[in-house]
Order: sequence, then C-alpha cells, then structure tokens
Amino acid sequence: MPQPDHISKLGVPDPGTLDDDLQVLWRKCVEKLGFVPNVFSTYSLKPKRLRNFMAMYNEIMLSESGLSKLEREMIAVVVSSANRCYYCLVAHGAAVRQLSGDPELGEMMALNYRVARLDDRQRAMLDYAWKMTTTPNLVEDADRDGLRAVGLMNDDIFDLSETVAFFNLSNRMASASDMMPNREYHKTVRS
Repeated sequence: MPQPDHISKLGVPDPGTLDDDLQVLWRKCVEKLGFVPNVFSTYSLKPKRLRNFMAMYNEIMLSESGLSKLEREMIAVVVSSANRCYYCLVAHGAAVRQLSGDPELGEMMALNYRVARLDDRQRAMLDYAWKMTTTPNLVEDADRDGLRAVGLMNDDIFDLSETVAFFNLSNRMASASDMMPNREYHKTVRS
C-alpha cells in the first residue's frame, strides 16, 4: 500500500508563483536530484522561513565540523526515530544508506540504532542524541564528560547538540504538516 499522495496537509504553493530565487532552487533540485524535496515545497508556504530553514540546515549539516556528514545524518535518523517522524526517517535514512553504502545501516538507525555495529564514539553520540530527544531535562555533566571520553571536543558537542535540536524542530514541523517524503527516497541504495 503506497503512502498518501499529498506533500503536506497544510498545502503547498504553485512553484510558478514562488520568488525567482526559489524557482532557481527548484530547477537546481530537479537537475541534481531529479525532484524537489517535499520539505522545501512544504516550507515554501512561508518563503522567508524556507530560506532560513535552508541556511540553518546547510550550516548544521554541510559546514566544517568534527562530525562527519554520515554521523550527522545518523543523528538525524536517530532523533527522527525517537520522534517517529516518517518524513525524516525516510529521507535521512536514504542519506545514511547512500553515504555509508550500507543498505542495512539506514534501517538500523531508523528502527533500533542499538543493534548496529558502531564504534564507541558513534554509540556515545547516538545515545546522547536519543537522550536529548526523549529526556532533555536529564542531560547533565556526566553526558558531556562521556562524549569527551570518546574524543569529542566542546565544538563537536555543540555541533552534536545543535543537530539534535534542529531535527527535533524539523520532526515536529513534518508531523504538524503531515509532510510526506518524496517517493524517490524509498529506492535509494536498497541493494
């Protein structure tokens, strides 16, 4: 049974009515990915917020960091698993599969990251991401000290925490709008 056909239950504007810069972005997405991510379509309801969302996403997920791109995507999936965010589980699970070349890793991150063979650093980061998502009020010095013990520096802990926080926001917006992932994500690196 396929997922529902809508992009967002809050509706999305006709791409032809978007500002010129966003129309350019839509064309670039189609050229590079073959589609426009539904998160962009959903956020295009508020163009200024879409621009802010993209700027923050790019800074958190693509800028220089002591965390690898794969690690940041793994964090996104673990946060989304805790929040049961369908959109982000599918989209970022595909990114984990693609970046790792491992079709099983994305599924393990989505369903139960604890079954994955991870190094101590990754395990500590993902445990922290889970705790920050499910019980943020219980995070304490011992958690930060545990991250330092596996080699994370304060800048890395900041990046980790900001990634967790960003995906908690993103998950809640995806759930609030009943945002559906692009079907193309389902097919990424499956064998």
